[in-house]
Amino acid sequence: MNKRLSGKICVVTGATRGIGRGTAIALAEEGATIYVTGRSSGQGNLTVEGCAQAIEESGGKGIGVVLDHSNDSAIESLFKKISDEQGKIDLLVNNVFKIPDQPVWAGGFWEHPIQAWDDQVGIGLRAHYVASWYAAPLLFKADNDSLIMNISSPGGSSYHFSSSYGTGKAGLDRLTSDMAIELKDKGVHTISLYPGAVSTEFVLDNAAKMGNPVENAQTPLMVGRTVVALALADDLKVRSGSIQWVEDVSKEFNIRDENGELAAPYPIRLK
Repeated sequence: MNKRLSGKICVVTGATRGIGRGTAIALAEEGATIYVTGRSSGQGNLTVEGCAQAIEESGGKGIGVVLDHSNDSAIESLFKKISDEQGKIDLLVNNVFKIPDQPVWAGGFWEHPIQAWDDQVGIGLRAHYVASWYAAPLLFKADNDSLIMNISSPGGSSYHFSSSYGTGKAGLDRLTSDMAIELKDKGVHTISLYPGAVSTEFVLDNAAKMGNPVENAQTPLMVGRTVVALALADDLKVRSGSIQWVEDVSKEFNIRDENGELAAPYPIRLK
């Protein structure tokens, strides 16, 4: 069976669980080599080693790198490693995000610890900029057009959760559109991806604690498969700098999750 990403070098940040892990596995299904980052290491499924193993089992080559994305030097070391080992990058998926240690899903910003800003904007926005900065020279060396995929959220377009959350996502969308302009002549494209509600481990665990079933959610693998579809799209030049919704990509390319379902629509879609 022909694997469409064979020989492609991909990086997925924050891939020990959730959307990052689903994306890494989806890329593996098409034969890619994937560097995955995360802070969790050792025995167990939800570690960089566990993700690398899942990649191998899904048909790709996985390289796990323990990395805290609040450390610029550590990010630099990651891309130095990739440069030494591969010499190029075809796809960078900026996914890493830090849920505040004290989740801030309600109330006013003045009631939240200031650290919530650093968690959500520092890791959810600044770290993406730093990773893209170090990845750029390697993206320029891709055999064909390359792509930076920024995992964003409908929170970039309308109020979700908190002021700090929305600021981080809106900033990421602007980063995507402005980078597209600066990268236009370099053969590198950028996309902001909007998943809907996603059945990540965090969401499922919290739903179980509250006794609320998770319904009409997209799976992490579904989100990952839409990343693959966009990476392989023949009109990346047209899409570059745009926001793409998982539910739209799923319908356009007939992308289905592990249950054979199209992506569930997001019920609070305002844009």
